Amino acid sequence: MLQKVFKNENISKKLKLRLKNTTIDKTLTYASETWTLTKRDRMQLNIFERKVYRRILGPLYDNEKENWRILTNKEIYASVTKPTIIETIR
Repeated sequence: MLQKVFKNENISKKLKLRLKNTTIDKTLTYASETWTLTKRDRMQLNIFERKVYRRILGPLYDNEKENWRILTNKEIYASVTKPTIIETIR
């Protein structure tokens, strides 16, 4: 359901980020104070979060190479000022 919303070009990125924060983050972190996270678990949560951000922010047009590319991790976190899911759990 949310995939269609995140792909919709008529919905602003700001609203998509708010939806992610209110639905996905809250669902993932529900009762997280009882979790014992391993290094692998943290890595998987970060990977999932970056996938969602890439879906929301979309590809970037590279003028030098004249093609589209996905955002790097640094570009994603520079675009989004919210703490990551892992930081929320701590």
